[in-house]
Amino acid sequence: MALKPVAISFFLLCCCSFAPILVGSVLEEEFYEELLLKPLPDRKVLSHFHFESRVPPTSTYGSHHHLFPKAIYQLVQKFRVREMELSFTQGRWNYERWGGFDAISSNNAKPPGVELWASFDVPQHQVDAYWKNLTHTLSGLFCASINFLESSTTYTSPSWGFRGHPYSDSLRYGTLPREAVCTENLTPWLKLLPCRDKAGLSALLDRPSIYKGFYHSQRLLLSSTEFGSTRLESGIVLEQTLTVVLQPFTQRTTMTCSSEPSQPSWSLNSIFGRKVDGRCVLSKSSNVYLQLERDLVSQLKILENEKGFELSVIPERVIKEVHVLHNDSSSILYMFSMEKYSESEPFDLGFTWKVPIVWSSPQAPLHASRFLMGSGNERGAIAISLKSAEPNNGNITDTCRLRVDVFQVVPWYVKMYYHTIQLFFDGQPRSINDFIERIRVSPSEDKVSPGVMEAVLNFPCTMKSAALTLEFDKGFLHIDEYPPDANQGFDIPSAVVSFPDFQTSMQFGIDNTLNRSPTLSKLQEKSRVLSYTEVLLVPLTTPDFSMPYNVITLTCTVFALYFGSLLNVLRKRAGEEERFLKRGAKNGLISQLLSKLSAKLRRRPLGSQQSLPPSSPFISSKLLFRVVLVAGIAAIWQYYFS
Repeated sequence: MALKPVAISFFLLCCCSFAPILVGSVLEEEFYEELLLKPLPDRKVLSHFHFESRVPPTSTYGSHHHLFPKAIYQLVQKFRVREMELSFTQGRWNYERWGGFDAISSNNAKPPGVELWASFDVPQHQVDAYWKNLTHTLSGLFCASINFLESSTTYTSPSWGFRGHPYSDSLRYGTLPREAVCTENLTPWLKLLPCRDKAGLSALLDRPSIYKGFYHSQRLLLSSTEFGSTRLESGIVLEQTLTVVLQPFTQRTTMTCSSEPSQPSWSLNSIFGRKVDGRCVLSKSSNVYLQLERDLVSQLKILENEKGFELSVIPERVIKEVHVLHNDSSSILYMFSMEKYSESEPFDLGFTWKVPIVWSSPQAPLHASRFLMGSGNERGAIAISLKSAEPNNGNITDTCRLRVDVFQVVPWYVKMYYHTIQLFFDGQPRSINDFIERIRVSPSEDKVSPGVMEAVLNFPCTMKSAALTLEFDKGFLHIDEYPPDANQGFDIPSAVVSFPDFQTSMQFGIDNTLNRSPTLSKLQEKSRVLSYTEVLLVPLTTPDFSMPYNVITLTCTVFALYFGSLLNVLRKRAGEEERFLKRGAKNGLISQLLSKLSAKLRRRPLGSQQSLPPSSPFISSKLLFRVVLVAGIAAIWQYYFS
């Protein structure tokens, strides 16, 4: 009986020791790689790379990982990041031609430059400190100037106008519109992948092919349930997406308009210069999808027996969209698995058009744009324009309402006057109280914080156009605060316009084997329709930057003349004395006779000619005059410019 407690303790100790192993056999790290290709109406091709890494919670899996990047895991643990999104974008997404009512345009179309937002699981008074440390860490990790977002003049705390985020108290948002995007940012982004760019779909990422595109955006989305969440089974999820819009290379030949197709044929080798030599061996799945939009499918159905295009590779599965109410047309996905391809048999998907086809991409309810009004370097105005994407068919009732959320951040040196807000509905001035349901403004503070406006607009569905205008004054900056290219102008970040009542969701008739596909999950996920406006370039009054150079140059010239003359005079006197003494010792009597003769001719005593003492009245007055003259000029110059 005495051994029974010892046996029980040993049994409990073994259970506790092997519990992580048993749990780890069920929960494991996962990595997915997928590529979505989609032809666009304006003779371009959209390539959307999606890489997803998952790791179980630390409490059940531990802190040692095989696939998940260590730098991202340490970042989450050190700064207690709940959610974070970082994007590097070159170019602007064309909402009118490439679409604005789908998951790609709403989630992956980003403003030019750098955009960063993060939510922390820390007390509210510590959020700013964690944000600053996070920006410095990301700056070193991705070789970018993200550390400039540490200043309170570059970031803000949205309340409810940005994406309807649930953690508004711990959310911080900042942008750098002028940040240049290059391979130095893409290389560390690729190093987070298990196979980097050596194998799998990431091997297609040829630098020259990507950066010569019309639009390029690399994005990193991080979500964590490590800290006090009820969904402990999700752990940390890292999504890496790269969205590129490329122009297929076509040889210009002398073809007639009737024989030349409106869309160029393309292949993976023609747009990327490479083929896929199989999947990354560490990935759980590796698929390539080819998507045909709804309007394109409708145009293909009109051809009836004629085939509109031809694929060089037979797809393994054809996935059709279900529950569609858009004129009985549905989107189609062609799926290609990379399991059976290798270096000896690479994958090269070719898309050849057979007949000219014209279609349009799905549009958001309203086209949002922004522009400047006014002239001069003192005052101006910002206008946000909203135009209906579809003509009014007359079947819309008067009770139908369209909600629009607007989120805008302006730098502190653009002093917005929010009491001057005006609204024009269908070209006519109207009272803002008739359409603004909710608004929050935070005026800017000089060199402390930017200006923020969050507004909820409620328009009737029969609207054709609306415009929101705000006046502002241009501030003055200290000479040290101007950038190197100040004459180019100052950037105002893009405004965010979202439509909460419209969701980008597609339903596919798929089985359980494809439910874990990241691309299909994103296409089926319900997210609000969102678009970004243009980045505005505001010219400010700039000083004459050449004036400090002129002052420095002239001051250095005066000092050079002053000290040069002084040293020259001092050195000349010492040299004359030495030469006089040497000459007297050599010549002897002849030199004395010549000195007496010279003294009589000049009518001076002999003593003044034989010796040149340092206290000579003639030389002292001449030297003193030079010193006083140069010092006076320097004093007058300094007093005048100070």
